[in-house]
Amino acid sequence: MTVEAGTAVAATRETCACPLCGASQPVHAGYAMDGYEAVRCGACGAWYLSPRLTEAAMMAAYARDDYFEGGEAGYAGYAAQEKSLRGTFRRLLGEMQRRGMTGGGLLDVGCGYGYLLDEARGFFAERAGTDFSPAAAGQARAYGAEVWLGGADAVPAGRRFHCVTALHVVEHVYHPHQFVAELAELVEPGGWLVLAAPDAGSFWRKLMGRRWPSWKFPEHVMFYERATLERLVRGLPRTAQVTTLPYPHAFPVSEVAAKLRLKAPGPIAARNLWLPATTVCVAARLS
Repeated sequence: MTVEAGTAVAATRETCACPLCGASQPVHAGYAMDGYEAVRCGACGAWYLSPRLTEAAMMAAYARDDYFEGGEAGYAGYAAQEKSLRGTFRRLLGEMQRRGMTGGGLLDVGCGYGYLLDEARGFFAERAGTDFSPAAAGQARAYGAEVWLGGADAVPAGRRFHCVTALHVVEHVYHPHQFVAELAELVEPGGWLVLAAPDAGSFWRKLMGRRWPSWKFPEHVMFYERATLERLVRGLPRTAQVTTLPYPHAFPVSEVAAKLRLKAPGPIAARNLWLPATTVCVAARLS
């Protein structure tokens, strides 16, 4: 998958140091595809993409109206996964409620079509979100949530929330420390920051190797394990508590079959298949 064209290809790629620790000690592990490579930092152990697409080129792809529905980058059909995504979010919200993390205001950064915001009606008194895609932001607003176009910096000055979520967003972020610091500024004292990302430490990645679906180049520029995602939030000066949340993920049978290069029979193609350990989810309570 590429978002580049013609003679612009070379100008839109760059090599980089580890975004998590800044070291330039890449360890090559055989995950090179289409001119990109996932390497492991020899200093801190984090996985990251280098070479990668420049941030400006990637941001242009995120702003496209077809990003969520079959453009050159993005999802083959985000709306087709609505049932599975809603089921996944309901389970996560239920877990958050059991741990006393709901109530008050919710901000979902990178909210996509707003499925989480819609499912959160009974869990939070206030629901808001951001997204870089104008089409996605418009869809999310239809669920009665307040949605701003952009990232964390699009939230009006002075707004704070009991819980800020960024689910399957941080793996797209070029400057992760800056990103979580910006999110933390939007969390009220005693509130929660929740991050989720594909689990690069899972048995799925080890079992599937180069076929692991979350080697999604060039969009995913970081590949987090529990240790590296926890390290990211523990670096925040206000972190008072860090915990992991279970995050079983539902996928349409048709999508799972496609990853295995199979065709799902029609009667079961749209059914949800729950897969464990695909996602690592970390929550930080901020003082």
